[in-house]
Amino acid sequence: MWAGPHHLHYTALPDWVQSIGMLFSLILLAPSWGGMINGIMTLSGAWHQLRTDPILRFLIVSLSFYGMSTFEGPMMAIKTVNALSHYTDWTVGHVHSGALGWVAFISFGSIYYLIPRLFNRAEMYSKKLIEIHFWVATIGVVLYIASMWIAGVMQGLMWRAVNADGTLTYSFVETVKATYPYYVIRLTGGLLFLTGMLVMAFNVAKTVIGSTPQPARIPALKAGSAHA
Repeated sequence: MWAGPHHLHYTALPDWVQSIGMLFSLILLAPSWGGMINGIMTLSGAWHQLRTDPILRFLIVSLSFYGMSTFEGPMMAIKTVNALSHYTDWTVGHVHSGALGWVAFISFGSIYYLIPRLFNRAEMYSKKLIEIHFWVATIGVVLYIASMWIAGVMQGLMWRAVNADGTLTYSFVETVKATYPYYVIRLTGGLLFLTGMLVMAFNVAKTVIGSTPQPARIPALKAGSAHA
């Protein structure tokens, strides 16, 4: 709860509340990275499975995005860093690295794992489509968040630039114009991510309605294990 004030640095919020928000945000790094490291190290000794299992790729990359975004969050909560990042598109990039890279990817992997089991199918309709979804979505997320990182830092620096007489070097309209190329990249990344979701919707639909249900598997008893 006390980490919340880091969203309100340099506002009317009392300075001591802002400082507590910064402190608890830094403490939050410990449980966040603990969970991320625990998840990734669960694969210790079985990394070769990533070459053949696209569902596992979704899950492990989601943990990587989680670790990255939960490192970036406490860093941006530091007041001196927040003085540059606040109100810029850097914050937008940070939020979407968590929302798209972590939450969406872990959801995709979970859905791909659960759908065949929920509808009694042997596997998803197309493993190739899962791989296509993974790479299209990954490229889309990277383009999206990287463009917002760059645009955000540029905005912060332009807003802070002053002339020798103390006047602002750039007008707000000039900062908006400078971010235009990065917004085009952001749009491209978003469209790629949306394309991946459409591929997933098709794959799920074909799995649910287009595959032959598999008979329920009943484990056989070992010889001599049953007694009258």
